[in-house]
Amino acid sequence: MARAWMGMLAVLLFAVSFYKGSCVPVQAKEEWGYVDVRDGAHMFWWLYYANSSSASYKDLPLVMWLQGGPGGSSCGFGNFEEIGPLDRDLKPRETSWLRAASVLFVDNPVGTGYSYTDTEDALTKDVAMVASDMMVLLKSFFSLKTEFQSIPFYIFSESYGGKMAAAISLELTKAVQAGSIKCNFAGVALGDSWISPIDSVMTWGPYLYSTSLLDDNGLDEVTTAAKAVLEAVKQGQYQKATDLWSITENVVEQNTNGVNFYNILTQDSDEMVKTSSDQTNGFLSSLKRRHIRPLHRQSLSELMNGPIRQKLGVIPKNVTWGGQAEAVFESMAGDFMKPVVDIVDQLLAAGVNVTVYNGQLDLIVDTMGQEFWVKQLKWDGLQYFNKMKWTALEDPQTQSQTGAFYKTYKNFAFYWILKAGHMVHNILFCTNFNVCKTLFNIVIFR
Repeated sequence: MARAWMGMLAVLLFAVSFYKGSCVPVQAKEEWGYVDVRDGAHMFWWLYYANSSSASYKDLPLVMWLQGGPGGSSCGFGNFEEIGPLDRDLKPRETSWLRAASVLFVDNPVGTGYSYTDTEDALTKDVAMVASDMMVLLKSFFSLKTEFQSIPFYIFSESYGGKMAAAISLELTKAVQAGSIKCNFAGVALGDSWISPIDSVMTWGPYLYSTSLLDDNGLDEVTTAAKAVLEAVKQGQYQKATDLWSITENVVEQNTNGVNFYNILTQDSDEMVKTSSDQTNGFLSSLKRRHIRPLHRQSLSELMNGPIRQKLGVIPKNVTWGGQAEAVFESMAGDFMKPVVDIVDQLLAAGVNVTVYNGQLDLIVDTMGQEFWVKQLKWDGLQYFNKMKWTALEDPQTQSQTGAFYKTYKNFAFYWILKAGHMVHNILFCTNFNVCKTLFNIVIFR
C-alpha cells in the first residue's frame, strides 16, 4: 500500500495536445458514439485512451465513470469538472486520470447529458432497467473495441452513480460468466454512493448536530422529518419517501441557514443558487436547485451545447445536452429511495472487488450513513472487517498530515477521505484535494 502512494502525483501529471484549426483542444486519441440500447433509447459514450509517456494504453486499465443524479452527465460534469483531460475552460487538467488509465464516460441513464429518448415513456424506471441498458452498451462497446477485452476494467462512480454501478456490476459479472460480454472486469468503486438512502437521511441530523450546524430545536425538526421518510420506506411507499426526502432537505436548509449538501464547509457558488429564472415549483424546483444545477451549471451547459457539440458532430439537432435531466430524475423517483445493500452483498459473495470511499464533509451521503449500511452486510468477512483498526494515510504533499484512513479485508475496502465533500474528485468540493486526486491509484493498486 505504501508503494502505491509513492509517486502518485507524478503518475497523474500529463500533457494534452491541440488539434490545429480547432477551437477545442483535445486528447490525442479519443472516440465517441451512440448505442441504441432499446427502441427509442439512445445512449452516448465517450472514450479517452490513456496518455502515458511510460506505458501503452494496453498496459493500463480501463475505467468507466458514472455520474449521479440520476440525470447528471458523466460526459459533461465528470469529464470537464472532475477527471477528464480538459477542464471547463478547455485548459489541460494536471490531475486527469488519463496518465494512469483509459477512461470511458457514459451518459447514463438514457435521457442524461447527450443520451436521449424519443419519448419520455422510454426513460428508465429503476436500476434494474438501467443495468439492462448498460449491458447492451457494454456488449456493443467491447465488441467494437476488442483491444479492451483483456484489459482490466473498473467501474468508478459517484453519488446515485454508485447505486447504478452496483446493479451494473452484478449484471456484468453474470454476463461475463455467461460469455455474453467479453471483458476483464476487475472491480467497482462506490464513491459517496446512494446505496442505502434511508441510512443517509436518518444520520443527517446527528451529523449536522455534531458539527455545530444544528441546535437542539433544529435537531428535533430534522429528526422528525427524517422519521417520516423512514416510515414511508418501511411501508414500501418509495415514491412518497422520495417526496418526503425532499421535504426533509427543506427542513435541513431552514435550520442551517442553507448548508451546502455537497460540502458543509463550502458556500454555494452564484451558479448554484436558486434564481428568479426558475419556472418550476415544489419538488422539481428543489431537485433542480440542489442536485441538477451543480452538475449542469450555466457555463458547463454553454460549453456542452456549443463548442463540444460542434466538435462531436453526432448529436441530433433536436437533442440539448442535459435537456431531459429533470425528466430522468422524475422517472426514477419511485426507485430513488430503495436500497441496494443486498446487491453489494451479492457482489462480495461473487468475489468482485468492492471499494467504498466517502468524503468527510459530505452531507447528502454522509459517512455515518455509509458506515451504517456497511454494518448491515451479510458478507461472511464483515465480522473480521469490523474488528480491524483503520490505517492512516498521509497527505502525499504535506508530511505528517493525515489525509485519509482505510480498512481492507479480502475483496472489500473502505476509505475515509478527510476534508473532502460529496464530489471527491472535484476541487470545489474537496479541501484536501492532494489526497482526493490520488484515490484512483489507491483503488487500482490496493
